[in-house]
Amino acid sequence: MPELIVPVGLVCGIDEAGRGPLAGPVVAAAVILDPARPIPGLDDSKKLSEKKRDALAAVIRERALAWAVAEASVEEIDRLNILHATMLAMQRAVACLSIVPERAMVDGNRCPKLGMPAEAVVKGDGKIASIAAASILAKTVRDAGMLALHAEYPYYGFDRHMGYPTAAHCAALETHGPSPVHRRSFGPVARQLSLL
Repeated sequence: MPELIVPVGLVCGIDEAGRGPLAGPVVAAAVILDPARPIPGLDDSKKLSEKKRDALAAVIRERALAWAVAEASVEEIDRLNILHATMLAMQRAVACLSIVPERAMVDGNRCPKLGMPAEAVVKGDGKIASIAAASILAKTVRDAGMLALHAEYPYYGFDRHMGYPTAAHCAALETHGPSPVHRRSFGPVARQLSLL
């Protein structure tokens, strides 16, 4: 398990989940950790099992100084494009924090416009503890949302691939056509719509 950096001061880590899927919202989280209440086991959410992510998400909610999760909808993704919708979800998450951070550290190579200094950290979810915590909250909230959508639209297998473009998902798209929660601006969905 890597030794992640815990930034000094009121620094919020920001990360997202769901940029690549063909369906569902993009979800962002912002977390300000409490240095006095460390959380062992934090890491990039993609490197953790579902069980470990769920357990850590509960600890993050309990021990963080502040945390928030927000999203941008499928409609916003299609209207703005996925990059701008992701930035919007990140802005919303920071705006919902109960404490105003002094600065932000964002996973990736771009920062949303925020009312504070922000630094982009490539692969930050594997380096910075607060970004790792944000990645875990964003991923667990988005996965829970996709399981709820699976109950509404069971043909697509959202419970297995969470909306990502797997072979099974693309085959289901061909068979059933896009659902209301599919992103119409994404290539495989747009292609199916053009055939209707």
